Amino acid sequence: RFARELRTVFGDERPKRLRQRLVEGDPSEVLIRASQGADVLVVGRRGHGGFGRAMLGSVSQRCAQYAACPVVVVREEHDGSS
Repeated sequence: RFARELRTVFGDERPKRLRQRLVEGDPSEVLIRASQGADVLVVGRRGHGGFGRAMLGSVSQRCAQYAACPVVVVREEHDGSS
């Protein structure tokens, strides 16, 4: 699935350096740790949190606050059919 998503987003112009890892642990802690030495951290947002986190989810909010590199938060697409 990851490779398919990369092709959808980048087509034939994939970044020269791209790393994929499967890591267990608290998502925000793992991502913040991974941000050390990264050029950018891209995280998704689904917005399942409470009102205080209405704009960002708890994981994306913590990453945006504490990551060691710039963070891009990508919203989940919603087709309106629920």
